[in-house]
Amino acid sequence: MSESRARILDCACELYLEDGFEGFSMRKVARSVGVTAPALYRHYESKEHLLMDVVGEAHNVLGQYLHTSLEGATPHDRFQRAGTAYLDFALDHPRYFQVMSTFAEFMGLDEMPEELAERSCAVQRFWDDRVRECVEAGVLRRDAPEAIGLTLWSHAFGLISLYLLGLLSVSEEVFRTLYHDSFERVLCGLGGDLLVERIDARRSAASDEEVQA
Repeated sequence: MSESRARILDCACELYLEDGFEGFSMRKVARSVGVTAPALYRHYESKEHLLMDVVGEAHNVLGQYLHTSLEGATPHDRFQRAGTAYLDFALDHPRYFQVMSTFAEFMGLDEMPEELAERSCAVQRFWDDRVRECVEAGVLRRDAPEAIGLTLWSHAFGLISLYLLGLLSVSEEVFRTLYHDSFERVLCGLGGDLLVERIDARRSAASDEEVQA
């Protein structure tokens, strides 16, 4: 992505989250970027097209984060890496995280435009695949991967949203620990015997380290 486009998208995203769709304008974006409105219109024919590019780029960046999880050697490793990648994306790009969840609502749309809907579906399929291979490997209990994926995504989205909204008064380091610990509690209900044993062993080792300290 070119530096100029990145600057436009960053400014557009920030202004959109501050002012909402009704208060958002190409003139405001142009002023923030430091160009004229006619110059901006040479790249985007309307504010709707600009905002769709913002959301599209947000999905692209999230996809890049998630795909690093494929470096994991096992289904469980890839699953864990994907959960951490989602957290990293949200903390590194909080405005992208927020705009992805508010776009259709602020635009007054009944549904997401087809192109953006497909990008969102691709992200969902990627996560469901990580869940599915864990089910097949016995790491997670037998259940519909899509249902498990939705439960876990909802949990992650809720926790991260609370943190980004300032409703959890903790540092980023503490929140990262809270995020992973909370997931372990959920997984103790969804996980197979092997995963529960691993979690129990990790918690036991951590407890021993605290006692020794």
